[in-house]
Amino acid sequence: MAEFVKQDFSGARFEQVDFSGAWFRNVYFTGATMRGAWLEDVDIDGEIRNVRINGVDIVPLVEAELNRRYPERSKLDPADADGFREAWAIIERSWPPTVERAKRLPPSLLHERVEGEWSFIETLRHLVFATDAWVRRAMLGHPEPYSPLGLPHDEMEPDASVPNDLNVRPSLDEVLELRADRMRTVHDVIRSLTDDMLRGETEPVPPPGYPPAGSYAVRRCLRAIVNEEWLHRMYAERDLAILEQRE
Repeated sequence: MAEFVKQDFSGARFEQVDFSGAWFRNVYFTGATMRGAWLEDVDIDGEIRNVRINGVDIVPLVEAELNRRYPERSKLDPADADGFREAWAIIERSWPPTVERAKRLPPSLLHERVEGEWSFIETLRHLVFATDAWVRRAMLGHPEPYSPLGLPHDEMEPDASVPNDLNVRPSLDEVLELRADRMRTVHDVIRSLTDDMLRGETEPVPPPGYPPAGSYAVRRCLRAIVNEEWLHRMYAERDLAILEQRE
């Protein structure tokens, strides 16, 4: 079985190629064209925009179905400060049932990955990192924003200033305590948010670190957090259902 990691196939042409059983992770298909494709028993999870299948733009259909399944989802792309407060309240009340579900599993399973995705503990660690990066570093200008337990995204280039210990195995209680602290930080930031602040940018952050040096739109920082929190809870719920069958 061939394996391609960090390869650039931009502009490549594939013809009469068999992808049966293939696995794609963190891949970009922007501008891709498929003709005469056979999609059967295919599972796609990702960001989709302007995706046409047999001449039909499926994005509005998918968005409508997701909003039907999760009515609060439509409120997670707010335009003003009050909207962000409502969005964060949704995040705050969404996580406790997921955490309680995880607590019912044996602790060892909370470190187990499903199909190569992050374990439940790793997911929580990544959300700590997201808050450290976009809120503590970018928005608050904290000189030492990162927790040693934070877990950056896999695609991030190595940076000695950013902790990234893949071998550490903290307990659920340790990570939940850290998570509670970071969620309070976001809560406090959003509670004091104004529309004027939301339209502005952060003070420039210096190198090294993530996000890279520069200024960032405040809305972008907060949107990143809300989006990460919502999506990773959904991923966690998906994987917990599989882990529950392994007990």
